[in-house]
Amino acid sequence: MQPFDSLDKLENAAELDQLAKPIREFLNKKIQPQSLRDALHGVWLGHPLHPVLVQVPVGAWLSAGVLDLVPKTGPATSVLIGTGLAAAGPATITGWTDWSELNTAESRLGVVHALANYAAVGLYGASLWARLRGRRMRGKALAYAGLAIVSGSGVLGGHLSFRRAVGANHTADVPDLLPSGWTSVGRLDDLPDGGLTCVDVGPVPVLLHREGDLVRAIVDRCSHLSGPLHEGELVQAGGETCVSCPWHGSTFRLRDGSVVHGPATAPQPVLDTRVVDDDVEVRLRG
Repeated sequence: MQPFDSLDKLENAAELDQLAKPIREFLNKKIQPQSLRDALHGVWLGHPLHPVLVQVPVGAWLSAGVLDLVPKTGPATSVLIGTGLAAAGPATITGWTDWSELNTAESRLGVVHALANYAAVGLYGASLWARLRGRRMRGKALAYAGLAIVSGSGVLGGHLSFRRAVGANHTADVPDLLPSGWTSVGRLDDLPDGGLTCVDVGPVPVLLHREGDLVRAIVDRCSHLSGPLHEGELVQAGGETCVSCPWHGSTFRLRDGSVVHGPATAPQPVLDTRVVDDDVEVRLRG
């Protein structure tokens, strides 16, 4: 049996969808406007905000566990546990915001990850209450139970991040895959004016958008979860033409690939274009 077989089973547990669906509907309704969602995703930061915020409660609780082994550190331990509980709120909100924009398998695992975190928060809350009432040994036992659960939840989070690539930039390998120099992608007259076209440049799908004699090109695979941008919609934002991903709505400016709206936090790689004797050529922008 492989170490992650049980996690693979969770990803295929369709019964978790019955829990995930109403939670997602609630979150998508309550976490508004879009500017708030973008901030919680970490668009302003350039990568997901949730992993950054998680470090505070996990670090505080781990430190509390160490101090519980040291005599006469009760007050400091209680402060650390309280700090972790306070920091768990922002981490939870950003986590749920990211979760609401995941595919099915990742969503199922994310629900279990969240429930485990809630259990850990409950145990740490009970531990702090016990300490404040002078029941130090009970407080220690509850805290170590919470640490065990939050550590297991961390394994789930790591699986989502590194095995399922949630939060990763799905276009990071593009510079290594695209051919060097200019590459022909077809004739200008064959591109629909005002439309979206997908062409392959080596192994990389590239989105082309023509406006008269001007052609813009960005990588077609969405940096969020690899959605096909050419199947999305053209939208206007700030007076500029953008494309919206058909999977989760990430919106990118065609001029420079920058993120206009999340859940994507990494920009799309942009290709320079030129037209030579009606032949459209592209190369990765340096």
